[in-house]
Amino acid sequence: MTLAGKKVLIAGGSGFLGTNLALRLADLGARLRLTIHRNPLQAAFPGAEVLEVDLRRPEDCARATEGMDAVFICSAHTSGAGVIRTTPLVHITPNVLINTLLLEAAYEARVGKVCFLSSGAAYPGTGDRPVTEAEMFEGDPEEVYFHAGWMKRYAEILCRTYAEKISNPMQTVVVRPSNVYGPYDKFDFAVSHVTAALLRRVVERQSPLEVWGTGDDIRDLIYVDDFVDGVIAAVATDLPFLAVNICAGRGYAVRQVLATLLEVDGFGDAQVTFDRSRPSTVPVRLMDNGLARALLGFEAQVPLAEGLRRTLAWYRANKAGH
Repeated sequence: MTLAGKKVLIAGGSGFLGTNLALRLADLGARLRLTIHRNPLQAAFPGAEVLEVDLRRPEDCARATEGMDAVFICSAHTSGAGVIRTTPLVHITPNVLINTLLLEAAYEARVGKVCFLSSGAAYPGTGDRPVTEAEMFEGDPEEVYFHAGWMKRYAEILCRTYAEKISNPMQTVVVRPSNVYGPYDKFDFAVSHVTAALLRRVVERQSPLEVWGTGDDIRDLIYVDDFVDGVIAAVATDLPFLAVNICAGRGYAVRQVLATLLEVDGFGDAQVTFDRSRPSTVPVRLMDNGLARALLGFEAQVPLAEGLRRTLAWYRANKAGH
């Protein structure tokens, strides 16, 4: 589906991924409807329709999806490693409701295509080997992600059900992101992911600069502009159902990410400490990008140093000191 001129709902229009996706779709000429809940929009979208709704309510989901050609489910309750470890159920009920009710409403509204943002954390552990799309249901998610992982998997099964298992099906796309970073991310230490937290600490010149865990955890990091490119490429396919990793296809240790940040930002004399008592999640999580390359012609283009440089510049212009 080509989105230029189409009526497109972005559920979760004030979030990190929703904001970046909306900016790109606005540039492409999509006619946007954005939902917000507790937080205001982070960017200006002239001409967009903005709905303040609670997507845990069926009537609000029906209102949001009415008349839309495409729906992007970016709305989610998310959090960092600390919250995941201490209160894992915070992810479950609201997200199951949002995903289930939005899919049902989109189907009732005869939406042409729905894109659901899943998570690489839903995969079973594969050690230091990149995980492929076919492996999603070959074991439980890693223990720390068990709750949130199965919540995402349930929504994936619903997407496949609407696309393949009923009469009058609805096309659906499941995008499985790796660790996305960039402008409009969450930089609040209580809920931020590791890259955003490290970037803020570097900008604030914290001394000592504390890193949670050992610094040896390895993640696939993808800059948000690349990620949005991958999402749009996935939605452009004409398959009834597609589940695809959108990732960089290579891993970086937290230490490498920090070292790159320090170099890019000229913070050469940082006093770095590692707090091994702080929560982390799994030592290695890597994702295979072969299907996206072969099927979508998609490959991430922005090197880590350049992505961090752009994010640092955006953070200083929009967040630091505000």
